[in-house]
Amino acid sequence: MTVKAVITDWGGVLTSPLAEAVGAWLAADRIDADRYRTVMRAWVDQAYDGGGPNPIHGLEDGTLDPAEFERLLAAELLTVDGGPVLAAGLISRMFGAFAPVEPMYAALRTVRSGGARTALLSNSWGNDYPRDLFDGHFDAVVISAEVGMRKPDERIFRHAVALLGLAPAECVFIDDIEHNVRAAEDLGLHAILHTASDTTIAELRGLGLHP
Repeated sequence: MTVKAVITDWGGVLTSPLAEAVGAWLAADRIDADRYRTVMRAWVDQAYDGGGPNPIHGLEDGTLDPAEFERLLAAELLTVDGGPVLAAGLISRMFGAFAPVEPMYAALRTVRSGGARTALLSNSWGNDYPRDLFDGHFDAVVISAEVGMRKPDERIFRHAVALLGLAPAECVFIDDIEHNVRAAEDLGLHAILHTASDTTIAELRGLGLHP
């Protein structure tokens, strides 16, 4: 079946890598990086491996207020001096170093100019999206907290595909998290594990979506 649409993640695909943004935040706020990684690793593993609801799960599906997530995370962290971490505005500071990746936006423009459809499918962390950059790039925008579903739940993939009016096999999904890529493949979508713009664009070219 011909691939007729690209569905892409935002953070880490259309932005600079998450690890870079987090590293800049940890340094700026003088947070104990080892402690942060230990806490976050446990939360992420639980959120993706079916260990029951946790703060990341709630933040992404909209059942946990972002301010409460900030409070919960800050309570688990310490500065390098052993002091408390400021909760208010933590999410904005965490993602403050994100920068748009122009080659990926250009690829989306090329895909659309060739007649394919495009959608954004992002797990929200209560962050502000650069929606001004989305104009002219997407036929549909799906933000997890706004629809009450999160990747890798198959329902949110079905929702995005339905908004494009296509079948899963007619779509390719791009994400930098392997759990989400596998979930998309299990549903019948083509999927690309994003590691760099040039390799992702090469895979889009192989699918006939990019010259």
